[in-house]
Amino acid sequence: MNVLRVSAARAALAGGIALSSVALLSGTAFAHVGVQPQGEAAKGGYATVNVKVPNERDNASTVKLEVSFPLDHPLASVMPQPVPGWKTEVTKSRLDKPLELHGKKINEAVSKVTWTADGSKIGPGQFQQFPLSLGQLPEDADQIVLKAVQTYDNKEVVRWIEEQKEGAEEPQNPAPVLKLSAASEDHHGGAAPSASASASADGKDGHDAKGGDREETAAAASSSSSDTTARVLGVVGILVGVAGVAFGVLAGRRRSV
Repeated sequence: MNVLRVSAARAALAGGIALSSVALLSGTAFAHVGVQPQGEAAKGGYATVNVKVPNERDNASTVKLEVSFPLDHPLASVMPQPVPGWKTEVTKSRLDKPLELHGKKINEAVSKVTWTADGSKIGPGQFQQFPLSLGQLPEDADQIVLKAVQTYDNKEVVRWIEEQKEGAEEPQNPAPVLKLSAASEDHHGGAAPSASASASADGKDGHDAKGGDREETAAAASSSSSDTTARVLGVVGILVGVAGVAFGVLAGRRRSV
């Protein structure tokens, strides 16, 4: 009986460690505020991106998101797509050095976009995507670091503003990073904006949506879906294994009794 009890204790400990590992890995993979391009985000071009905001809390809901844009690589055009249940505010700041875009000088650029819950919120176990049309992307940078501030309805504020240092471990609250690909020949980037954003961009920023963009977007969506499915199946496999160990221990105890 003593041996059986020790075995059961070890199995329970192993199960607890496995479940803790799953929780930690899941949190690392999914819990960060991030930015994902639809298709490519090419240097010197235009792109549509999604700011993905997961809710990390079990007892609170996200009701506000602020995303700040760097002014050392300013973007002449930052257009949010309307999200049902959320109010959007775009803040612009004056530039020390004006931008030139399509023969015009631009003296100010978007420095922050704020989404505030207006009849909706991001509850526990949920996430929300906030689409943006961006351009013209810088030609002299490999990435754009955004800084996000997430506010919960219990007044808790999480600042996703820590930049990743080369060779160092990922910070606890990493800032969202938009990776830029090499400039394309037509100099318009890889992804077309959504229907509403595309119409505005065509009129103001000269962005021409290409048919190939839709194919890239579909491929990116398929890849993302496959990756998520694989992770979920991995987690399920671990949980099933833990349950099997526990069942085996209980069955052994019954036989010994």
